[in-house]
Amino acid sequence: MARRKTSRRKSRSSRSRGRLPSLDISLDLHQKALVVGVALIFVTAVLVLSLISPNQGQLTYFLAVWMWRIFGWGSVILPLVMAAGGFYLVLWGMEQAPALPGFRLLGFTLLLLAFEAFATIAFVTWDSNLPDVWSVAQAGQGGGYFGGSLVWLLETAVGLLGTVFVFLVLGIIGAILASGVNREEAGHFLAAVRQRLQRPERPREIPVNSGNMQTGSVTASRTASASSANAATRAEAPAPASKRPSRSRSVPAPVIKEQEADPQQKEEAPPAPRRRTRRSVPASQEESEPLFLPESGNQTWTLPELDELLEPGGEQQVGDALIREQVEIIEHTLESFGAPASVVEINQGPTITQYGVEPSFIEQRSGKRTKVKVGKIAGLADDLTLALAAQSIRIQAPVPGKGYVGIEVPNPEKALVSLRDIMESSDFQQIQSPLRIGLGQDVAGKPIATDLAQMPHLLIAGTTGSGKSVCVNSIVASLLLQNTPDKLKLVMVDPKRVELTGYNGIPHLIAPVVVDLERVVGTLQWALREMDKRYKHLAETGARNIVEYNKKAADNGHEPMPYIVIVIDELADLMMLSPEETERSITRLAQMARATGIHMVIATQRPSVDVVTGLIKANFPARVAFAVASSTDSRVILDSTGAERLLGQGDMLFQSPDAAAPLRMQGAFVSEPELRRIIDYWRTARRQARAESGAPEATAAAEATVADDSGANGAAAAEQSPAAEPLTQPPLWEEMREAEEEAAKYADELLPDAIALVRDLGKASTSLLQRRFRIGYTRAARMMDVMEEDGIIGPPTGTSKARKVLPWRDEEEPAESEQADAN
Repeated sequence: MARRKTSRRKSRSSRSRGRLPSLDISLDLHQKALVVGVALIFVTAVLVLSLISPNQGQLTYFLAVWMWRIFGWGSVILPLVMAAGGFYLVLWGMEQAPALPGFRLLGFTLLLLAFEAFATIAFVTWDSNLPDVWSVAQAGQGGGYFGGSLVWLLETAVGLLGTVFVFLVLGIIGAILASGVNREEAGHFLAAVRQRLQRPERPREIPVNSGNMQTGSVTASRTASASSANAATRAEAPAPASKRPSRSRSVPAPVIKEQEADPQQKEEAPPAPRRRTRRSVPASQEESEPLFLPESGNQTWTLPELDELLEPGGEQQVGDALIREQVEIIEHTLESFGAPASVVEINQGPTITQYGVEPSFIEQRSGKRTKVKVGKIAGLADDLTLALAAQSIRIQAPVPGKGYVGIEVPNPEKALVSLRDIMESSDFQQIQSPLRIGLGQDVAGKPIATDLAQMPHLLIAGTTGSGKSVCVNSIVASLLLQNTPDKLKLVMVDPKRVELTGYNGIPHLIAPVVVDLERVVGTLQWALREMDKRYKHLAETGARNIVEYNKKAADNGHEPMPYIVIVIDELADLMMLSPEETERSITRLAQMARATGIHMVIATQRPSVDVVTGLIKANFPARVAFAVASSTDSRVILDSTGAERLLGQGDMLFQSPDAAAPLRMQGAFVSEPELRRIIDYWRTARRQARAESGAPEATAAAEATVADDSGANGAAAAEQSPAAEPLTQPPLWEEMREAEEEAAKYADELLPDAIALVRDLGKASTSLLQRRFRIGYTRAARMMDVMEEDGIIGPPTGTSKARKVLPWRDEEEPAESEQADAN
């Protein structure tokens, strides 16, 4: 038996030696496309030669005859189509294929069908020698058999007139699709045509020189359309100080346009400003006196145009060859480390490209198949970073709501995400809220917008240079571009004196930007008082929140309650100066201020547990984390890791209150010229409003001086100079100062114990406080001064004896009443 087995093995081996080795000559998809493309180009060359000179041979004559019979006049277009398809396949096989415009190709196809059909109909209608479509095709005219078949089918179904109508409609649709004209461009074209047709009938305009009207103002026409009215508003210059009603729109660089008008329009010119005022705001707001704008009176405001102040962003596409290379590297690296997976989805964003990786199965020796664990793929982040030679890679395992693991690889170049693109997107426009803000674009390039009123507060943290200040400026710019000063008020705190002081002078500010740390506690105390005052107004009107209150105020003809947004640029400095007061005030505002329309945006560059405390984090569910130094800082901000792998320069993680995991995105960018244009727009509107309301020239000049100075000196001058007082709202600003003084006076936590001690002992001295509380002389002397100011102790005796403790007020009143009874 053993000999038989060995002989069989020898025979098999000899047979296998006699066979030729098999050759693997299979081609991949790209190689096949390249071959087909070259073949199409060769066939196109033969067809062109056949059409130009069909008598070269039997093949060329045969091809020319049958091309004319099948396609007719379309035979001239057929080689062009085949050549284009061949070149595209060649480029696709070389991994350099351009993107195909699908709608344009569909439009050209419809145009070709309409051309073939109309060519056949023309010959059938006007040539008596060719009575039907088949004779036209046999003669090689019209649209050939292809066009004749189309005409014959439709003519049998709907008749000749129906066939003409159908192909006419198809030709119009094809022309629209091939030209690429969208609805917006068509609307602009029709509006321009309508405006040109109506221009001879529209009355023209001239400057009116009257008692209260200055030369150079433009009188609006009654028949002007909304677009022409906006254009006239943009072209009008801010007039000098006068008593005439104001234009609510002001422009930093105005241009005056002068036109002519007939005498009748001169008589109708005076009521024109009244018409513009009614169009800007409801009549109820014109008649009632504002409750929250004491300095502006009945002034109305107009929002700026986005295209005038903001610039569009750029687009950046990652090459298909680079993406395919990275896909191969990712799959090969994961397979080499025992975690096979396949890329099932690719999302290209402005900063990173996210590769959706689906784990595959592993076959064990026993034949059992097990799926790769998600944690094993997440642990290979450093190995993938090395293989891809990337700066940093973040693995999201798994992606919420998706069936794959997200591997986020940085792009070679970042694309600029403009705030204008975010605000013009449909996602931003769908949010019906005055406090909607644009944050940026996610990993798939989708615009991300949210509502500050629903957050209801936002915490921003990250290292220096990661993009915090740009994010704060984009939020403030979003609010300024869609809210007038009668609907939104801002309170800004900037301990660094350089980030937010440029906003000084805009009418939205309740007070100049607070730059002194000693005044921050008083500002927060004022916010708490304002919150309590608003709750009283809500209780009196029976409203649960500011939205219901404003609806009832509009129905009753009262002024609505504006929103208040408190922006603090650096929280760490406040927590170092007065941690208990700052944390207590911020926490109480975060817990209760949402219903009253008060919201906070707080930024810090030191995300540690002593700055972003647990009590503050519990009341700030919406957080933005920029690049941080370690995973510990990331856990402090987001309660999870991931922020330490961000790239900086606007790359951030946004934790929404209703989201399960942070969302990575590239923040919206607002340049310095854009911010300057926004600030100048509102400063110009404020100066014009004050000039038209009859403000003194000296006050207006002082206001202009402070508004133009955006540095720390300008902020200090705005807070200390008496001439700059009109920049603020006097009642609110006085309350803020009182709150600051009171908070500074009672900032010492030992003061209540010291008052109780001196009243129990009946005497008071600086040395007594030093001994009992073990404090220094300066602190004890300060508490003595406060108690003397409040009437608790008497003045100094001039000797070393202790001061006298004055009786309480409730002790003085009975003594006075007894003396009155005795008399």
